[in-house]
Amino acid sequence: MSDKKLRLTLTKSLIARLPRHKACIKTLGLRRIRHTVEVADTQTVRGIINQVSYLLLVEEV
Repeated sequence: MSDKKLRLTLTKSLIARLPRHKACIKTLGLRRIRHTVEVADTQTVRGIINQVSYLLLVEEV
């Protein structure tokens, strides 16, 4: 497994977003605006981030 982590922050509201995008945000563990989580840097997570990148702030830790 990779030791790299990504810090994700939800920057925009989920109101009026596609249901798939809401599900992606929930999968990442984000709950509300300005909520920050750290997740492992894997291909699966990168794919999810690519779908909802317009809602997130992504930083490498």
